[in-house]
Amino acid sequence: MAKQLHKRFSTEEVKMLLRKYLDEKVELAYILEILKIKRSRFFELLKEYRKDPDGFSIEYDRKKPTRKIPDEVEKNIISELEIAKSLIEDKELPITHYNYSYIKDRLFKKYKQEVSLPTIIKRAKKMGFYKKRKRNKKSHEREVQTDYIGQIIQHDSSYHKFSPYADKKWYLITSLDDYSRFILYYKFVEKETTWQHILALEYVFLTFGIPFKYYVDSHSIFRFVQGRDSMWRRHYLQTDDVDTQWKMVLNDLNVDVTYALSPQARGKIERPYQWMQDRVVRTCAREKIRTIEQAQKVLEEEVERINFYQVHSTTGEIPIIRFQRAKREKKSLFRDFAVPSPYKSIKDIFCLRVKRKIDAYHKISINNLKLRVHKAPLRSEVELRIYPDEKEGVAEIRIWYKDILTDVYHVKNSDLNLVHF
Repeated sequence: MAKQLHKRFSTEEVKMLLRKYLDEKVELAYILEILKIKRSRFFELLKEYRKDPDGFSIEYDRKKPTRKIPDEVEKNIISELEIAKSLIEDKELPITHYNYSYIKDRLFKKYKQEVSLPTIIKRAKKMGFYKKRKRNKKSHEREVQTDYIGQIIQHDSSYHKFSPYADKKWYLITSLDDYSRFILYYKFVEKETTWQHILALEYVFLTFGIPFKYYVDSHSIFRFVQGRDSMWRRHYLQTDDVDTQWKMVLNDLNVDVTYALSPQARGKIERPYQWMQDRVVRTCAREKIRTIEQAQKVLEEEVERINFYQVHSTTGEIPIIRFQRAKREKKSLFRDFAVPSPYKSIKDIFCLRVKRKIDAYHKISINNLKLRVHKAPLRSEVELRIYPDEKEGVAEIRIWYKDILTDVYHVKNSDLNLVHF
């Protein structure tokens, strides 16, 4: 098993874990679990690293001269590098550099050919498939800022052309636990709407529990900003005087929200997309992905690799291992989900909200639809909590007067005209 370590991890990944151990940031037991090696082997590696940190390597030291790479392997390396170059040159794609680690993984996954990363890099530089990366003058803080899972959920969307074979751009909506770096939610959508982001909340809350806080940017879906909405609001209301539909869901469940107000702060929620979308785009290009359904399958495979197999560069652990360990050690701020009183269903919480006044005929109007209201006085205000079922094409309208559920109606989504949500 020790000789196979270099096939499962890069030298930099192992060096990172050794540094974490020396800095007392990661316990030995978790490193042994990640690397799948025994204590004796670990301390051999640690001894070699201490002797020469810069020259440390886990590449297998062959006593015999290195054999020439088979022509078929050489051909596939060049082919993959050429594809990478074409993606970089396509200005519509969010690809700006070569990813040699991806090529290494791709060669093994598609052709079952094992090639070391240094070999690929050597070929790339020799044949001109190399592009120096630009370094930001101001680096973002990469340390984990939380102590519990569920303490902060980073949530955002990314809009790109994820495949050169697709005829349009798609939105990628993702939620990520800050402590474990475990990706909780991920979905491609053709149109970014409030309802899509509410569905993301529903999935996370029902699957993992109610978190303590969300961290988002100042997109209009997440935050009403003065000067961006209708004229009458601009005269009477200021930023944060009005809650968006998305924010109302969090209010019902007592979940706090923090907004990224600067480019530096925004980088914190954008970083997870950079490495994930990079590989998704490269795979979509190679698999000639044309539809959003096909792209979703590629995304699912990539997220599985990230969540269950890849050591995260910041935490030094595989996300699922860090997430599950935190649960075992009760280092969690997730709360069990329960529908808050007086509401009856999850459809009363994860929903779109509209207020209407009852007319003299005991009816309300929404998009020219007339609905009769019972158990509420004339001229009083009621709240419609609307849950659109996208698959069935039917929305459930639940009418509330104070703490009373007065009526439930089912209406076609198309009759409600929910485009502006």
